[in-house]
Amino acid sequence: MKSGLKIGVLAVQGAFIEHKRMLESLGCECVELRRKSDICDLDGLVLPGGESTVQGKLLRELDMFDELKERIANGLPVLATCAGLILLASHISNDDNVYFGTLPVTVKRNAYGRQLGSFRTKAVFDGIGEIEEVFIRAPYISEVWGDAKILSSVDGRIVAARQGKLLVTAFHPELTSDTRVHGCFLDMIRGDR
Repeated sequence: MKSGLKIGVLAVQGAFIEHKRMLESLGCECVELRRKSDICDLDGLVLPGGESTVQGKLLRELDMFDELKERIANGLPVLATCAGLILLASHISNDDNVYFGTLPVTVKRNAYGRQLGSFRTKAVFDGIGEIEEVFIRAPYISEVWGDAKILSSVDGRIVAARQGKLLVTAFHPELTSDTRVHGCFLDMIRGDR
């Protein structure tokens, strides 16, 4: 079943292939964005987990940063997970860098510690229900403002939010077999959510 949607998946570093596979299983056409010339007419964008500082540096070196920032600012729907959340955040509490800065949240990088601080849990995701959430050296959102809405929290820490057409998670929904977060993103693109 084809969804008719074309999704760009940032593929310069990080866990992009799992997002691509999940979206393709939902009928999307996916385009791996590795250089500026890969950026085409897209219905949505995935900013995957990985290393936010490396991704930010590569986005600039590959001359993709300004083009993507402009498209995001002009309403391109985005699913951003883990490092992708950091790229979108307006403020990073423990880092002076700001990348796209299009989402009115404050994020704390590596908030759960190093690799040994990685874990899985189940939590309620607004509009979906209980889902498994996989955290790998994850950030969390310490503050939201404006019209950003909290979608999921774990132990009092915000781990998913949405503002307009920006959907962010501190966890990795692509590392489970549950397609509901990606389905929520596709519904958001279509205007069903």
